[in-house]
Amino acid sequence: MTDDHASPDDHARPHGRSAAANTGDQAAAERAGERAARRPRSTDPLELGFTPRKPVPWLAPFLLISTGIRTLLAMLFGAYLDKRELQNSLEARIERQVGPDGGLWLDYVADLGDGFNATYSIAYLLAQAELEIDGHRLPRAQTLVMGGDQVYPSAAFEAYEDRCKGPYQAALPVTPPERPTLFAVPGNHDWYDGLTAFLRLFVRSRDRHFGGWGTGQSRSYFAVELPADWWLLGLDDQSGSYLDDPQLAYFDTVAQQLGPQSRVILAVPAPTWVKAVDHPTAYDSIDYFIRTIIAPTGAQVRLLISGDLHHYARYAGPDRQLVTCGSGGAYLYPTHKLPERIEVPPKDTLARRASLSRPYDLAARYPDAPRSRRYGWGIFPRLPLRNPGFTTLLGTLHTLLMLAMAGVAANRVGTTEQRLFSVPLVLMLLVTLLGAAFFAKPPSAGGKRHGRHWILGVGHGLAHLALGAAGTWVWLQLPFADWPWPLPVVAAAVIYGPVSGLVASQLAAAYLLVAGAFGVNLNELFAGQGIEDSKAFLRIRIDPDGALTIYPIAVDRVARDWQVNPDETPTASWLTPRTPLNPRLAEPPIKIT
Repeated sequence: MTDDHASPDDHARPHGRSAAANTGDQAAAERAGERAARRPRSTDPLELGFTPRKPVPWLAPFLLISTGIRTLLAMLFGAYLDKRELQNSLEARIERQVGPDGGLWLDYVADLGDGFNATYSIAYLLAQAELEIDGHRLPRAQTLVMGGDQVYPSAAFEAYEDRCKGPYQAALPVTPPERPTLFAVPGNHDWYDGLTAFLRLFVRSRDRHFGGWGTGQSRSYFAVELPADWWLLGLDDQSGSYLDDPQLAYFDTVAQQLGPQSRVILAVPAPTWVKAVDHPTAYDSIDYFIRTIIAPTGAQVRLLISGDLHHYARYAGPDRQLVTCGSGGAYLYPTHKLPERIEVPPKDTLARRASLSRPYDLAARYPDAPRSRRYGWGIFPRLPLRNPGFTTLLGTLHTLLMLAMAGVAANRVGTTEQRLFSVPLVLMLLVTLLGAAFFAKPPSAGGKRHGRHWILGVGHGLAHLALGAAGTWVWLQLPFADWPWPLPVVAAAVIYGPVSGLVASQLAAAYLLVAGAFGVNLNELFAGQGIEDSKAFLRIRIDPDGALTIYPIAVDRVARDWQVNPDETPTASWLTPRTPLNPRLAEPPIKIT
C-alpha cells in the first residue's frame, strides 16, 4: 500500500553511505539509485497510500463480540498459536545504539494504532527534527521504542497499514541523516493473530524499515546495548502468560555481557506492577526474569517502562522507577483510581520464590486526578456519539422488551401468572438481566467476580427493566398501540426504537459513571468515550557519562485538522497541523544516575 514497500533497505548499510541520508535532497537520492518517497498532494487515500481511520468505537456490538471471541481464543489456544518457540530458528542479534556524541536520545511510545488524529499527532512530534518544550531543546531521537499494541482492534494487516505504519510513514517518510532505528514490543492486541502480522512488519530479513525508521530486531523480543553500559531489554511474555525457553536462552546470552556496573531499562507489554494490586500473580513473570536473568549478574534494573494502560503514571521506589506511558494514540484510560502506594512484588503472590517486596509511591500521573474525574462525566454526550451501534442495540432491545410487556398488558385472557410468565416476556427479562450482569464483568475479563459486580450488574439490569416498563406505559397511552397489526410493530421500530435507544444510552452512561466510582467497568467508562486528547510519550536522554533523564511529553489536545505540504523536503512530514500542537512536560524531567 505505502510507497516504502518498494524502497531498498536503507538501514542495513553503515552510516554515511547514502547521499540522500546526508543531504536530504531528493535528486541526490535518485542519483544514488534510491527511490525517494513520493509526496502526496492531497489527503486522498490513493495519494497517502493508506486510509486514515476514525477512533475505534469500542462499545460497538459486533466489535464487543469479536474482541471477546479473540480474547477467549487467545486464552484457550494461545499456546497452540505461540510462534515464539519457532523464533529460535531466527538470528539472535544483540543490537548497539550510540549517538554521534557518545550519548543517545531515545523515544518511547505505546498503544498507538487507534484513530488517525491522535496517532498522527504523536507520530508528527516524534518525527520533528527538534522540539522545544518548557525551555528544553530536545532533538529527534536516534532510537524509537514502541511499547505494545501497535494496532487496534485486531492484528489484521490492513489495520497495521492504516492505523500504524501509514501514519508513521506520513510523519517521517524518508530516512533522516541520523538514521533512527525502531524496536517494538508486542502487546495483547498484536498477539490476537498469534503474532503473524507483527513479525511480518517488525521482524524482517529484507526491507527493514518502517517509514523513516529502520527496524532493528530479529525476534519479537530484543536486547540493545546503549551508551555508558546502559541496556534496553524488550520482553515478550505473550499477554502475561510466561517467558518461553528460547527467549530465556537468548537473554542468558545477553546476561553474559552484563556486570555490576550495568544498568537496565526493561520494556514490558503491561504495567503488571499496578495490575498485581488486584491480580497478585500478574507480576510473577517479570519478577522471575529479573531474579533469574538480571540479578545474578549484579546489574540493576533502574527503569521499568510499559504501555497497555492508556495514560502516563510513574511510581518511584528506592532504586527503580516504574513508568506507564500508553498514551500514543489509543483512548484515554483514567488515572484517578490509581493506588497511591504499591508493593512490588506484591506480598500475597503465590510464587514460592519471589524478590523482596518494596514500596513504590505514585510520584506523577497525567492527566491529573481532578481532570481524569471530569473526563468521566463526558460519558453522557460521548457514549451515543462515539458508539451509534451500541445505542442502536439498546434501542432494539428496549423495543423488543416493550412489545413483550405491551403484549402481556393488553392480554385480558388468562391468569396473572400466565401473563407474567409468557415466553417472550420471560425471555426478554432474562436477556436484559443477564446481559447487564455479564456487562459488569465479561467472561473474557481477567480477575475474580466480586459482590460489587453482581450488585451493580443486576441493579443496572433492573434499571433497564424499570425503564422498559415506563416506556411501555407511555407507549400504551399513544394511538399507535391500537393500530391494526403490523403497524404497531412498524411504528415501534421507527419511533420507539430510536427514542428508547437514546434514553437507554443515557441510563447506561449513568451506570458506567456510578460503577466506575467502585472500580467496575472503569475501562468501559472511558473506552465508550474514545477520548483522543491527553496523549503522551517519553523522550529519554542518556549522556556519555551515564546520566539518564526522562522527559515525559504531554499533549493536552491533539490536532484535528491537517494540511498537506507537497513541496517540502523529502524528510518533512506529509501533513502538518493547521493549529500548532503545544506539547509540554507532564512533570519535571526525571534524572537517574
